[in-house]
Amino acid sequence: MFHFVAECQKGKASKATEKKVMKESKPRESKLSKATSQKVKQGTLKLLKKKDQVKPAIVSSQRSQSTSILTRMVAKGQFQKVVETLVLKAGQTLDLRCKGKAVKWRYPVYLEEDEERRLRIKNFERHSQLIVVNSTAADTGEYSCWSLQCLDSECRDGENRMGKTYIFFTDPQELFVPTEDYYEVIQLRTNHPTLLPCQVTNPLAKVTLHREFPPEKIAVNGIDISFDVKKGFTIHRPQPSLAGSLFCMANVNGLRQISTKYMLIYINYPSSVPKPTIRPSAASIQAGDNFNVTCTVFGEPEIVVDFTWEYPGQQIGRPPYVHERTDLVRRGGQVQQESESILYIDEARVVDAGLYTCVAENLQGTTRVSTRVRMLPATPAPKKAKAG
Repeated sequence: MFHFVAECQKGKASKATEKKVMKESKPRESKLSKATSQKVKQGTLKLLKKKDQVKPAIVSSQRSQSTSILTRMVAKGQFQKVVETLVLKAGQTLDLRCKGKAVKWRYPVYLEEDEERRLRIKNFERHSQLIVVNSTAADTGEYSCWSLQCLDSECRDGENRMGKTYIFFTDPQELFVPTEDYYEVIQLRTNHPTLLPCQVTNPLAKVTLHREFPPEKIAVNGIDISFDVKKGFTIHRPQPSLAGSLFCMANVNGLRQISTKYMLIYINYPSSVPKPTIRPSAASIQAGDNFNVTCTVFGEPEIVVDFTWEYPGQQIGRPPYVHERTDLVRRGGQVQQESESILYIDEARVVDAGLYTCVAENLQGTTRVSTRVRMLPATPAPKKAKAG
């Protein structure tokens, strides 16, 4: 059909040329034919571009439909492929279907503990059904399923056979996913990000972070602190100044609510386990002499190191006498903390010979080091010379 239009254009051009043949020369004909052919080429290119743009969209949608195994019933006999995020009203019934002969589900933990048993799962020959009746704001969260490939009696996870969606159950009375705790204690550790799990029930909610005492709004710049509508606030760079009582505030259409309050406890977490060294005052001790064993750890400042001892005298109940100290020292151009524990043994006996073990512990872990002490017989006292 497109070629027919092109031929008509050529026909019109030839008639116009015949009428003006006495007045115009042949070069005019060549210009007109070139312009006509150029228009035809441009039209062809436009159609080709449109076709190229349409094809990838069709292919991608077909691929997404073929790989997705999770659907939702929207009306009796009508189903829709689930998208990444769904927004439903609290009170609506959720009806999900997952294709597969053997299907496993994952859903908010709250539903497992629900005494009203609003969650129902039914397994059929070729699919599984998950239903949540009388939904509430607390049901907000991720719902996913995956099918298992079963051969005989053994089943294993199928590759790329998974479907998931995050569902918001909006409730004008509950802007945050409700919890049972009024206060929640969270460790603000220096070794990894800290999450304040104030999840909202409405993706359109404007959420801010606040301190309770003194009352102030905390800046969220996306680098030190960021917000995810599905998770809450994440503190990527914990600081001592953030310790204390914090809470989230949500605003939807002029309605404001605050979340559970989070008591943040700042902990300067060590980057590694302690690396102690151990040394006795002497490798061989004579019975009756006093000696000691020293355990030393060099590490980061303000990191507490706990020491415990294991020694041969414990077998007979010899009480330990231990002295501990902590100092800041400069090693290799850096300021480090020197933690030291010294175990004293007075009037050594034969039973004190053996293995001495120092156990050094911090929040990251525990390390043990040992040394052996030998016991020599006591030196006999010199005999007094007899008089006259």
